Amino acid sequence: MADISLADIKKLRDMTSAGMMDCKKALTEAEGDFKRAVEILREKGKSTLAKRGDNETTQGAVLSRVKGGKAVLVCLGCETDFVAATPDFKALAASIADAAIAEFPADLAALKAVKTATGYTLDEDITNQAGKTGEKHVLAYYGAIEAPFVSEYVHFNGKLGAIVAFNKEVPAEIARGIAMQVASMNPVAVDEASVPAEVLESEKTVAIQKTKDEQIQKAVDAALKKAGINPAHVDSEDHIESNTAKGWLTPEQAAQAREIIATVGAEKAANLPAQMIENIAKGRVAKFLKENTLEEQEYQLSDNKETVKAALAAVDKEAKVLCFKRFSLAD
Repeated sequence: MADISLADIKKLRDMTSAGMMDCKKALTEAEGDFKRAVEILREKGKSTLAKRGDNETTQGAVLSRVKGGKAVLVCLGCETDFVAATPDFKALAASIADAAIAEFPADLAALKAVKTATGYTLDEDITNQAGKTGEKHVLAYYGAIEAPFVSEYVHFNGKLGAIVAFNKEVPAEIARGIAMQVASMNPVAVDEASVPAEVLESEKTVAIQKTKDEQIQKAVDAALKKAGINPAHVDSEDHIESNTAKGWLTPEQAAQAREIIATVGAEKAANLPAQMIENIAKGRVAKFLKENTLEEQEYQLSDNKETVKAALAAVDKEAKVLCFKRFSLAD
């Protein structure tokens, strides 16, 4: 068996960033063969990821980088805040962000394949780090934008960030403020026209159904009150049974309530005024768009409750947000 010196262990540690004991074990198993020792450590990382494949990676680091008209947002995820706070994890996350802005790959898969100073790909570096910590690591997100002007913001806790593209250069204060707005308020799109069709259709469906349910419930509640029954006592089958057991409802009232809920509800559902339902639903969708599209949201850094669109126009009437990317470990 080859003698494993401290110098050899340190050399392997420098090559892989693995722990000293892990390096010693790998070199011992590889009988001093560095190439084989590196493979052993890599296999250990893969094994760790396989064993912990179903574990959630709700901790980690979100980072951004800006270079000229390019901006990137990345997230390296892990399982615990303890690992996320270690120098090695932070260094790996930073190397991923640096590689992303330098190479500006097309997508997440391309970013994982980027070669690093270690001689490995980013994906292999992540696997090696997982083996070192014994905890699942994942490159959870990569977003990139390119435009005449870009801005970025990462929240102080390092778990939430955003990048924003503009059609022209704007003052740094408003640019950063809008990036903060995206991060904190999580809009679904820049404006109504850019809301994904499936999101808009889903909101319309929900708004129509909610409006119908409310109209039916109003009719049922009115009928219950007319019968001398408190609607709050019969708003679910569990409440009916519980309140009957408590003596708040007689068995006869419970039976009457069930009958009213079934018959009045069905009758109202069959005779809902379509145009009224449509109008109320449209109002709900309009409210959703105002609250969830960036331009129409109330600008959080404004003192007079103006919209983001108005705040941007106040500093430059020709300026416009083109797109944005956002990621949060809490989502």
